[in-house]
Amino acid sequence: MRLLVVGANGLLGSNVVDAGQQRGWDVCGTYHSTRPAFDVPLAQFDLGDYEEFGKILGEYEPDVVVNCAAMTDVDGCEQDPERAQLLNGDAPGGLAAQCDDRDVEFVHISTDYVFDGAARNPYTEEAAPNPVQAYGESKLAGERAVRSESETALIARLSFVWGIHRSTDDLTGFPAWVRGKLRSGEAVPLFTDQWVTPTRAGQAADTLLDLIAREKVELYHVACASCVTPYEFGTVIAEQMGADSALVREGTMADVDRAATRPTYSCLDVGNVEDELNRAQPTVREDVASVWNAVQ
Repeated sequence: MRLLVVGANGLLGSNVVDAGQQRGWDVCGTYHSTRPAFDVPLAQFDLGDYEEFGKILGEYEPDVVVNCAAMTDVDGCEQDPERAQLLNGDAPGGLAAQCDDRDVEFVHISTDYVFDGAARNPYTEEAAPNPVQAYGESKLAGERAVRSESETALIARLSFVWGIHRSTDDLTGFPAWVRGKLRSGEAVPLFTDQWVTPTRAGQAADTLLDLIAREKVELYHVACASCVTPYEFGTVIAEQMGADSALVREGTMADVDRAATRPTYSCLDVGNVEDELNRAQPTVREDVASVWNAVQ
C-alpha cells in the first residue's frame, strides 16, 4: 500500500505518516512550507495550487491519498473567507477529482464545526449540518465538493484535535497549552459552557488507516467517546500531571472576544465507527493517559 499524505507536517498529517510507517506501508507526503523530519519522500505543495496536484500523483503513484491539509485558523477564516473557501472548499474537490481520474482512493478530513451547536445530544453522521462561521461553511463546502467528485471517497469529521506531533515529538494543541500554564503555576480559565469530543491525532490516524484497510467509503465521526467541556478536559490534564487542580478555573465563552462564532455544542456520535471497527473509542481520560509518559 502506497500512502500519500497531503499536509504531512500538520499534527494529524504527521500522525498519519507515522501510523503508515508503523504498519510497513510505503509512505510519502507533501508539506506547505516547513519540511517535516520524516525519512520518506516529500514534495512541497501549495494547496491553493490544487490544479497542479496531478504532478504529485504522477510522481508518487499512490494507492490512497489522505488530505490532512486545510486552513484551520477559525478566526483567520472569518477574516479571509475567500481564502478559506479556496483551501477548505474548492481544493478538496480538486484533489478528489484528480484522484478519481487515476483510480486513487481519496480520504478527506472535515470537522465538527459543520454543526451549529443547537443540539444537546452528540451529532450523528446523518444530522443536518448548519455551520455558524466561515470555517465551518468552507469545510462543509469541501465535504460536498469531495463527494460530488468521488462517490468512493472516505470522509472523516474530527473534533478539537490534539496530540503528539510525530515529526517533532512535541505535545501539541490544547493539552500543551494547559500543561504550560500549570507548570508555571498560572491559573487556567477554561470554558464550562462549550462541549466537545476531543480527538487525539494518533488515535485518529490509526482509525483512519483501519477504515482505509477495510475499503470504507462512507462518512465517519472520529473522536473520543467523552463529551466534555474544556474545563473538564483541563481537569483531566491537571490530574494526570499531579498539578494543583485549583489552578483550573471556570470561565465562559463570553470571556473571550473572537472574530468567529464557535458552536457551544459540537460533540460527535462515534457509534458508527465503533460498530465498523468492533471496538470502543477511548475516553478522553484514556487518551490523555496513553500519551502522557511520552511527553514528560
